[in-house]
Amino acid sequence: MADGTTGIAARLDGDLKDAMRAGDTLRRDAIRRARSSLKNAEIEARTPLDDDAAVRVLRGIVKQHRESIEQFRAGGRDDLVSREEQEMAVLEAYLPAQMDAAAIEAVVADVIASEGAAGPADMGRVMKAVMGRVGGTADGKEVRVIVQRLLGGDR
Repeated sequence: MADGTTGIAARLDGDLKDAMRAGDTLRRDAIRRARSSLKNAEIEARTPLDDDAAVRVLRGIVKQHRESIEQFRAGGRDDLVSREEQEMAVLEAYLPAQMDAAAIEAVVADVIASEGAAGPADMGRVMKAVMGRVGGTADGKEVRVIVQRLLGGDR
């Protein structure tokens, strides 16, 4: 990442140094794991990652933390839940702000109108268009729920 360092990667590098100086082991460990995942993604892609790709990698790590939190809660391991939540919070600081439900609903309604979608059969087309517009600023599960409700396909 030295030559093709993206903005996010550069921020991670600087923040890692700060965390090490401050003795913040939780932050240090979370950032090290994120940097490692970014480096692995670069190796896989055989090219330096741009910020959009870096955000996708970080979102994947955050998603893994959410899944771990659910599993640890189910297993009664509150000590591990706390650690996962703290590490997830460190990484979420590097991600763009998430849209709220009202903003997502406005985008979905606009897409439904522009696509001429009429019912649940159009869900795939609407989802693709909405996700293209909102990019990484909305959770796909939340978008799906709103699309289902507005297309009349909610359970």
